[in-house]
Amino acid sequence: MRVVIAEDHALLRDGLTRLLQAFDFDVVVAVDNGPALLPALLAHKPDVAVIDVRLPPTFTDEGLQAAIAARTRMPGLPTLMLSQHVEPLYARELLGSPHGGVGYLLKDRVSNIGEFIDAVERVAGGGTAMDPEVISQLLARSEPLAVLTAREREVLGEMAEGRSNSAIAVKLGITEKAVSKHINNILTKLDLPPSDDDNRRVRAVLAYLNA
Repeated sequence: MRVVIAEDHALLRDGLTRLLQAFDFDVVVAVDNGPALLPALLAHKPDVAVIDVRLPPTFTDEGLQAAIAARTRMPGLPTLMLSQHVEPLYARELLGSPHGGVGYLLKDRVSNIGEFIDAVERVAGGGTAMDPEVISQLLARSEPLAVLTAREREVLGEMAEGRSNSAIAVKLGITEKAVSKHINNILTKLDLPPSDDDNRRVRAVLAYLNA
């Protein structure tokens, strides 16, 4: 699986490169600044991009902006953002894309290598990988999805983290049958009918983040 990395901190950039290579990813290029990122993504067309939100020269949102621009040119480009901060405006734009394959993790909360690799693979496969704190901060700025019950929102939040029905059942202490019922209710309330072309779980998560 081919990966493009964008990270300005040399030690972290090298660490990410070595870590991904240890799990048989092919890191085709690792850039350290915003202006170099978009050309790298367009040139290499990776299977997944792992991008720091804040890159030189301004250390604001160059990574996010490049990711959004790249996904405009290459719809569905799997993109996993890493940051010490949540950038609500551009994060909402990225995560609200009609295409899947997106993630947003906070660096200081990534404490398990296996979970990180799983997040990279999940995003590469068209799924989502969301830090609960990112979801919480985005929701704090609006009150979306009022049609959902508190439990349905809780289930949808677990879906946003990429958990399966069985994992959600264990986490919330309910049965898998109850989880399936909640998910069906969520999809119905969000007007997401069955489709041969779209992953409704991913679309529900994106609607949740973009509402």
